[in-house]
Amino acid sequence: MAEHDRPIRIGLVGARGYVGGELIRLLAAHPRFELGFVSSRERDGQRLADHEAGYWGDLRYVAHGPAEAAGQGMDALVLALPNQKAAPFVAAVDDIAPGTLVVDLSADYRFDDNWFYGLPELTRSRYAGQRRISNPGCYATAMQLAIAPMLDALEGPVQCFGVSGWSGAGTTPSDKNDPDKLRDNLMPYALAGHVHEREVARQLRHPIEFMPHVAPHFRGITLTANLHLAQAMARDDVLTRYRMRYAGEPLLQVIDDAPWVSRIANAHHVELGGFTLADDGRRLVVVATVDNLLKGAATQALQNLNLAFGLDEMAGIPAAEHRNG
Repeated sequence: MAEHDRPIRIGLVGARGYVGGELIRLLAAHPRFELGFVSSRERDGQRLADHEAGYWGDLRYVAHGPAEAAGQGMDALVLALPNQKAAPFVAAVDDIAPGTLVVDLSADYRFDDNWFYGLPELTRSRYAGQRRISNPGCYATAMQLAIAPMLDALEGPVQCFGVSGWSGAGTTPSDKNDPDKLRDNLMPYALAGHVHEREVARQLRHPIEFMPHVAPHFRGITLTANLHLAQAMARDDVLTRYRMRYAGEPLLQVIDDAPWVSRIANAHHVELGGFTLADDGRRLVVVATVDNLLKGAATQALQNLNLAFGLDEMAGIPAAEHRNG
């Protein structure tokens, strides 16, 4: 078998969560990637096909610890773990198989300059073969894509009001993913100093003020960004900036009206719209929607894996979802 036809084996740690399930479905349908193992302590020994309708093979869940995961001979490890859980696995890879690619979906390495920050639409030109990739946060993805085209025109902090479906709170029971407590409710949390606020401010080198909330729907984020401008601008000029910045980006769609979160669920792209200027032309409001489990996590991880292995960045991402802004 020619090297360019060889399956690329991927190990997934943290396979039971919502993002893990999305990754399993994407990787199982990928033309080159092959699931080498899926690790979940709670499902150890159970058949993967009994839990994931999109998987038809004989693979069973395992419960690999750090050394076991690092020693499986995978081409890449994807860590879909809660925050503050990745370090032992990274240390084991560094020790046992340092050439193995690691893609981490937690916030643990988003502030580490030794890791590549993988938001492809904004950072792919900086990829130079790094073997450690930190996947951006879901809210952070929406914020950066909403703000980036206007960076050189800003004056003062950008305020971002975010509302996420409760899947963003993960599977560990809490008020933020309790459907009964969320029914007919909007739950604010971490209203200053949220990790995504610091993440976006670091990446864009601009102050951000972020106010997240959880809503009763399961998946999808609505992010409303309030941008103060140094000089008055016309709406047509703003739209031109966004359309030029994201021209040819298959997972970015610039639309006229404010996007709806109900339309982004299960979609792999980001929608940007609702561009509204105050009467003086110096305050701009932009709305972004993204599926927090897909482009906010699993789809973006797949983009980063494709990029790292020299494949088409869109390989394995359902073609029907590809959009051009």
